Amino acid sequence: MASSALQTWEKVLEYASVPLHGTMSRKIRKGVKLQINEGKVFEDAVLFISDLFLRVTEDSEGLSVNTYYDIDSIASIRTYSSKE
Repeated sequence: MASSALQTWEKVLEYASVPLHGTMSRKIRKGVKLQINEGKVFEDAVLFISDLFLRVTEDSEGLSVNTYYDIDSIASIRTYSSKE
């Protein structure tokens, strides 16, 4: 992936999230939902962004579930939020 494309995805993900204190991870903003490659819609999840992959961590029925995306394979990121 070209460096500028990686920077674009980083900016989109930064818009949709806030830093998680004391870590390199980011939490999806309250009231925002995130969808990657027209797949599952994430809400209340934690993101870890690297130059190779994006990890999305969510809690599901007492389990911590990690979904990994190859940065080079991300074709679209959609955010959902209420109108103000």
